[in-house]
Amino acid sequence: MKGVPEHAHVPVHRNVFVRNRWLLARRTVQFAIMGLFLIGPWFGIWWVKGNLASSTLLDRIGLTDPLVLLQSLAAGHVPLTAALVGALTVLVVYVLVGGRVYCSWVCPINVVTDAAHWLRTRLGIPPGWQPRKAIRQWVLAMTLVVSALIGSIAWELVNPITFLHRGLVFGLGLAWLVVLAVFLFDLLVSRRGWCSHVCPVGAFYGLVGRAALVRVNARDRHACTDCGDCYRVCPEPHVLVPALKPRAADASVVITSGDCTNCGRCLDVCGEDVLHFGTRFAKPS
Repeated sequence: MKGVPEHAHVPVHRNVFVRNRWLLARRTVQFAIMGLFLIGPWFGIWWVKGNLASSTLLDRIGLTDPLVLLQSLAAGHVPLTAALVGALTVLVVYVLVGGRVYCSWVCPINVVTDAAHWLRTRLGIPPGWQPRKAIRQWVLAMTLVVSALIGSIAWELVNPITFLHRGLVFGLGLAWLVVLAVFLFDLLVSRRGWCSHVCPVGAFYGLVGRAALVRVNARDRHACTDCGDCYRVCPEPHVLVPALKPRAADASVVITSGDCTNCGRCLDVCGEDVLHFGTRFAKPS
């Protein structure tokens, strides 16, 4: 919404915890997941081995990022049964809870890009370059093409998530330069550019999220006051329009776009409690 400040005007009767309940929940989950990966190399407690691309939980449950598996297949590798099962397990989870939940609730780079967005807002930096949405789909396609050409998992060679993990485990080095580059890109070049316009992982989970069971809905949209707070805080504000301001009165109240990250920002700022978490089958109240 051009010309409108990025900060939301939340009614004062909502205390700080209520105004940030989903943000606090997301940060807790993000740091808890990263902590599970780090307590092994840091303290020798190996509940989880590996990283977000491929890991083993309690030495029994294998988990594989489906996008990593697709790149492996494109590279001509024959995956082990454990990798196939692990990728299917992860895929089923994200089909249930919303594909891009990975972006807002799991990915540690989300903390970096949120920090860049916060600072950009405080400094009053304009949105800058806004690439077309299709770019991340092209980047996703190219990760598979390049994987096929080089015979290796291409995205892992440059993946900021992997570099951040390495930086936390091994300390200062090239890894932090990659993370810093993402931060500066979102701060100085493009508002929410990395997650919304570039990252192929987000593009992949956006495709998965189209069939997700858990969805944000606007079942109380009759109570909307058109304050615009939800649009200001949403990293993908276009997803709100069909549910909040439908062309037909009987249109679905559910946000079905795969771009929605189920982050809960819109729920936090809505003083009228118009928006809720529910299933894709939610109906108007």
